[in-house]
Amino acid sequence: MADKKAVSGPPGRPGHNAVFMGGAKARDFKGTLLRLWKMTKGSRKGLFAVLALPCLMSVSAMLGPFFIGRIINGINGGNPVNMLILALILIYAGDWLIRLADIFITASVSQKLVFIIRKELFAAVKNLPVSFFDGVSTGDIMSRLTNDIDNISTIISESMGQLMMLVFTVAGVLGIMLWLDFRLTLAVLAAIPLVFILTRVVVGRTRVLFRRQQIVLGRMGGHIEESVSGLALVKAFGMEKQAEEKFEDLNGELADVGTSALIWSGYLMPVMNVINNLSFIFVSVAGGVMAAKGMVSVGVVSSFLLYSRQFTRPVNEIAAIFNVFQTAVAGAERVIEIFDEVPEPPDRPGAVPVKNASGNIVFDGVSFEYSPGVPVLKNVSFSVKAGEKIALVGPTGAGKTTVINLLTRFYDVTEGRILLDGIDLRDYRLKDLRACFGVVLQDTALFNMSVADNIRYGREGASDKEVTDAAKAAGAHDFIERTDGGYYSVIGAEGSDMSQGERQLIAIARALLAGASILILDEATSSVDTRTEMRIQTALKSLTRGRTSFIIAHRLSTIRDADRIILINDGRIAEEGTHEELMALGGTYALMYKTQSGSL
Repeated sequence: MADKKAVSGPPGRPGHNAVFMGGAKARDFKGTLLRLWKMTKGSRKGLFAVLALPCLMSVSAMLGPFFIGRIINGINGGNPVNMLILALILIYAGDWLIRLADIFITASVSQKLVFIIRKELFAAVKNLPVSFFDGVSTGDIMSRLTNDIDNISTIISESMGQLMMLVFTVAGVLGIMLWLDFRLTLAVLAAIPLVFILTRVVVGRTRVLFRRQQIVLGRMGGHIEESVSGLALVKAFGMEKQAEEKFEDLNGELADVGTSALIWSGYLMPVMNVINNLSFIFVSVAGGVMAAKGMVSVGVVSSFLLYSRQFTRPVNEIAAIFNVFQTAVAGAERVIEIFDEVPEPPDRPGAVPVKNASGNIVFDGVSFEYSPGVPVLKNVSFSVKAGEKIALVGPTGAGKTTVINLLTRFYDVTEGRILLDGIDLRDYRLKDLRACFGVVLQDTALFNMSVADNIRYGREGASDKEVTDAAKAAGAHDFIERTDGGYYSVIGAEGSDMSQGERQLIAIARALLAGASILILDEATSSVDTRTEMRIQTALKSLTRGRTSFIIAHRLSTIRDADRIILINDGRIAEEGTHEELMALGGTYALMYKTQSGSL
């Protein structure tokens, strides 16, 4: 896509890349949690069970100290305590059963929700316009689909239920302590302001750090993906050291920010423990004095000492759990960013299906900008009759591929209009429109499936014979038959186990099989040898016969038989005509052709 590289970014999206750059601050914490809650619609029953079971666990935890206090008072008073002991045993047995159920239900619900979110996120990614992928690396998107969604799983499977249990425990213990003795309760509450201040300071810092950590992780994932997929190129240019250094920089940055985040979050628990111990000492002394003066019973003091731990420990854990939330919410924010991206524009009201497109195409005063103020095409107008073969030539970055991007509606025109059979492309249903095009791009995309399935990718119901016929027409049959497994051999990742020429031949066979009425060939023969090129040219003659065809080519010898050649330069049509007409004109095309053929 040479045309796109000549500009700074996608259309109408100023500042888009800033979302994915380092240093971004975390968004609203509560707002992100609210969005996550909305994502759980349809799974609320299971989620309520995940939240309810921890509350039941906290009830059993609260009742234990209460019965222990009663047992101590009963023993001191010489009263029977057998029933109290039995009740305590039943409480702890019930607690064990509830915790066991919680493990199974939480695992099931969390994984189901993560499955749904990951499925919806992948669907959202597929519906994003091409412009989005101009500004985001593949590795970063992969990180969002994997690491960031796993962080959401952490919220659901661990943090949410634990937080509910802790909040319920704090509220319940506070109520019981107030009922037992409000004076000792005040002694326990004296430490809460310190806990609140410390938590606010630490969480405010760690929120930014954990957000930064997820961003750097996405960038590192992007670098790894690029380095691995382009490993042959890295080796060919001797860039192993530079790739390793960049990885070390990103890895070091990730380690630094991760260390800072862990250190800041690590401040919390040691200081909390000091506050807890001071609070425990204060309650012990106050309770001992009150018991000695007969103001409370020994059993109440014993219960209070246990409750003070049960109260301050959940308060500490609630503070600490927010550190876990920081990573999870940071990942959730990055997932939500994808959902918030504007998808491809929906079909206009009353959009019509494409029925038996003949291939008459008109560019009427078309101008286009990838970025505002940076025109790529400038008032381009031309018409193509059904069945014509049109070649687009010109220097790199002139706007050739942009013409194709607009034709297939990867982008919409900034000004003007494009007509197919007399109807504006934007008035067609997008899915139907794209089905009209058979495309062979310069960068061949193959998938990790069999050769046959790659060829029938655009037409899943094609028979084996149709697949074979398409491969023969494209000149791919012979080398496919020579591979182990033939048409059933599985292609490696992105066709890494094939030559570029072989990948291109399979892509051409795929376009042939699709049987679209309009054919687009973007440097379709640029990566094959001369003999293979001749075979492909022969196949393309029969392929393009009767079909409207657009051919982008830098090798001008391959487009001599085009019905019309359009030379685009600086976003405008500079020359137009047949090969013979343009050679007779003696302009830019003639100079380019003579230079390539060595006839200057």
